[in-house]
Amino acid sequence: MSNSIKKIGVLTSGGDSPGMNAAIRSVVRACAYHNVECYGIYRGYEGMIEGDFVKMDARSVKGIINKGGTILKSARSQTFRTKEGRIEAHEQLKKAEIDAFVVIGGDGSFTGAMIFNQEFNFPVMGIPGTIDNDIFGTTHTLGYDTALNTVVEAIDKIRDTASSHNRLFFVEVMGRDVGHIALNVGVGAGAEEILIPEEDLGLERLLESLRRSKASGKSSSIVVVAEGDKIGKNVFQLKDYVEENMSEYEVRVSVLGHMQRGGSPTCFDRVLASRMGVKAVESLLAGESNYMVGLKNDLMQLTPFDQSVKGKSKINMELLRVSDIMTV
Repeated sequence: MSNSIKKIGVLTSGGDSPGMNAAIRSVVRACAYHNVECYGIYRGYEGMIEGDFVKMDARSVKGIINKGGTILKSARSQTFRTKEGRIEAHEQLKKAEIDAFVVIGGDGSFTGAMIFNQEFNFPVMGIPGTIDNDIFGTTHTLGYDTALNTVVEAIDKIRDTASSHNRLFFVEVMGRDVGHIALNVGVGAGAEEILIPEEDLGLERLLESLRRSKASGKSSSIVVVAEGDKIGKNVFQLKDYVEENMSEYEVRVSVLGHMQRGGSPTCFDRVLASRMGVKAVESLLAGESNYMVGLKNDLMQLTPFDQSVKGKSKINMELLRVSDIMTV
């Protein structure tokens, strides 16, 4: 273990996700275990620039493993994107004698950490926290599993209404550029069709699929749409198109929005956060830097920031095939 690191900072940055608090807890307690001081950095990089630091010990993170959101707050910092902002952040870290930091966030947060590391040779380690699961180098990001369970529960409830009224529901889920949430919840909730950015189904094929469902005796349908899907300009345009072409359907839209990002993390996310926090701290103490901690083949592994930021998390093609088979 490296003796040069005596104080480690921890911050959450970008969009919040369930499991961030569990990861903060893990970082703080891993530091306590290794007799390293730990400082919470409030409001992400913005708080780093302002020197908004608070010393944390093992007791200061009690009772947070089950809470969604982040006790350290999160913010997107425009100032940190400037060289002047990063210089100020570095000055604040030096003043507080913080030797390294762990950032919990997504690709934007990692890009900031990577640039910071290059400019000041400052030890940094990343923990992927985003419900979209769109980061290369880990099969699961923090909050992804919780979001899946939240969405499946919501769709189950929507289905009760859909089948009672012979309705077609378009359910929009998060996933700006990737369809991980849509694909998994579509299969898990038994959706009739799944629309994701990776697969351009096309409007005609969507109608064809809905007609097939109708002909096979389905009186109601659920179509899961990733917010980044390219078929229509938005989910409401899809609704209008289907209503114009299939008058037999009464179409409704449900946009699940930010409810997907909240809530108590699942057991899976709590365990993942605990493992990632320990790995991040111990990697820094071993002299590693500029990496993201990820889950691969159920092992904690390190991926260089530049790979995790530039790489593309791939959709599970086998699951896509399963979803096609399930919608007969």
